[in-house]
Amino acid sequence: MSTVQPDEGADRATPDALLHTRTGTEVAPEDVVLAAGRDVTPANLEWARRKIETEGAAALEKLLP
Repeated sequence: MSTVQPDEGADRATPDALLHTRTGTEVAPEDVVLAAGRDVTPANLEWARRKIETEGAAALEKLLP
C-alpha cells in the first residue's frame, strides 16, 4: 500500500488566484498600521485612515507580501 508523504508536491507554487489576504471584512486602520510595521499610535492610525480613505481595501493589500 502506498501512502502520500506530506511534502509531496510541496515544490508547486500556489496559483495567484488562490492567494489573497482579505477575509471579507472591512480593513481597519489598526490592520494597516501593523502591516506597515508601525506602532499603533494616534498619528499612525490617522495615517492609516487617510490611506484607507484614498486607496480602499488595496491599502492593506499593497503592504502585505
